[in-house]
This record gives sequence, structure tokens and C-alpha cells, in this order.
Amino acid sequence: MFFRIDSAWRLAFCGLLALAACPAVAQDGLPAPVAELLRGKVCLGCHQVDTPRVGPPFRAVAQRYGSQPEALDYLVQSIRNGGRYRWGKLSMAAQPQVSPDEARQIAQWILTLAPAPAAAGAAPAKP
Repeated sequence: MFFRIDSAWRLAFCGLLALAACPAVAQDGLPAPVAELLRGKVCLGCHQVDTPRVGPPFRAVAQRYGSQPEALDYLVQSIRNGGRYRWGKLSMAAQPQVSPDEARQIAQWILTLAPAPAAAGAAPAKP
């Protein structure tokens, strides 16, 4: 039923969800410009840093795409144009209110959450 809601109402609803998540953003130690973008562009209505919400956590996105060479451009396009069935049955709606520069800033921050690649020749971690 969510997909039948007018886009203006959807943005307003997601904005309310994002406002409810604002205290969590401050506690996560996000850089202020990124926190402002995530709140202002209603990203937090569907995503959190470490916890699944409607969409995947940002850290899971970073883990999935962080090692790919074109990850930044891919995420910028995904933020702006949306995507279908990449994380299960739910689709991410296009976010035209996010400018290309804002999408790039958000995507760059998401990729900072990716785990560091293992050093060549490093011993595997012991259980």
C-alpha cells in the first residue's frame, strides 16, 4: 500500500520517521554535514547506521559494495534513481530531492563504513 501513497505524502511520512531517528544520529558520532544531509533528505526514515529498518543499514551497504571499483558512482545513482529488489522484496524509491553532489557526499560517507581490506600476507584472525 505504501507504493500508492502520493510522493509528497511519502516524503512527509519519511521525514517524520527521520525526525524520530535524530537522537540516534547524534549518538553515532556522524560528521555534522553528513548527519544534516541524512536528516534533511529523509534517509533516516528508512535507513540507520547499524540497524535494519525499512532498508538495509548503511554499514551493510558499505560491506556489500565497498570493495567494488565503481562503488561510489553506483551508490550515487542508486540514491538518486532508486532500485528494485537489491535487498529483498522492498524497493528503494528514487530520491530526486537529493542533488548529485549531495548523493556523492552521502555515498562517500557510506563507503567509509566498509571494513578495511585484509593486508596481503596477513595471518587470519584466530577464533
